[in-house]
Amino acid sequence: MQRRQGRVNAGLLLLLYQISQVGLQNIPSVTLGVLALNIFLFLNPVRPLSEVCISVHEVVYRKNWQRLLLSPVHHADDWHLYYNMVSMLWKGIMLEKKLKSIWFAYIIAVFSVLIGVVYMVLEFMLVKILDDPLYEMHCAVGFSGVLFALKVLNNHYNPGRVSSILGLQISSKYACWVELVAIHLISPGTSFAGHLAGILVGLMYTMGPLKKIMKACIGGLSSFTNPARPQDYYSEYYGYPGYQYRTPRSYYDYTGGLTEEEQLERAVLNSLNERGFGGATYNTERRPYGFWFAPEQHSEEEIRRQRLLRFERR
Repeated sequence: MQRRQGRVNAGLLLLLYQISQVGLQNIPSVTLGVLALNIFLFLNPVRPLSEVCISVHEVVYRKNWQRLLLSPVHHADDWHLYYNMVSMLWKGIMLEKKLKSIWFAYIIAVFSVLIGVVYMVLEFMLVKILDDPLYEMHCAVGFSGVLFALKVLNNHYNPGRVSSILGLQISSKYACWVELVAIHLISPGTSFAGHLAGILVGLMYTMGPLKKIMKACIGGLSSFTNPARPQDYYSEYYGYPGYQYRTPRSYYDYTGGLTEEEQLERAVLNSLNERGFGGATYNTERRPYGFWFAPEQHSEEEIRRQRLLRFERR
């Protein structure tokens, strides 16, 4: 492992400043781990970039399969790291909350390797279509392919939004495609095939069989494959001084399993009953977190008597 030396890395300093503005306590665990890993390997790269970048020649012909793991977490310079990790920061906060940490970590791991494979397939196709062997030598590093895949997922789980790209308002449904072309036009040195590979893998997950295949591979682990029960994101990732969470609280603990409409109706009824409206007061023990259920129904005679009392008060 080599320590990076030389000039002050302004991009790295700006990235650390952005992280501090968000606050470590506000960043989900897997997202924070990805940020830390990429920053650490930027400062202490495992090997020089020429020995970790991914290409058809190096991975397929020379059998350097470890590059599939190393290339996504190494970056060409501090600004490359900055733009990728700031994008990861915001995408991670949104998606990890939605997908839960374990499944999100699984997605990151699978996407990191699979995007490298798709990238090499695209480069190999260019070699055959254009009859240009130079595409076998194109070597790519960086996390941007994974970020394009996460962008597809984010647009899938949060539809209907609008993104501003070069001053143009673009529907989130098409934003990744416009961004793919825009980045290549602005920075021709970026890997078009690497970014395209990320979009394709994202579509394989949201519209193709990839998600089902991933679930099938770890089908015995319910924590992976049963994301149906909502997660109380704030109780898991946020805390207060002097208070320590032993077991993350569930959303259902706070709501009693009620929908928002049922919660509102229950709160109104509780408020009316607490104030004595309708001439009835109850000493029934309440359920946790302020939710309780009505006592047994009164007889018809009792209900008539209470109604008469209510009208007499008016």
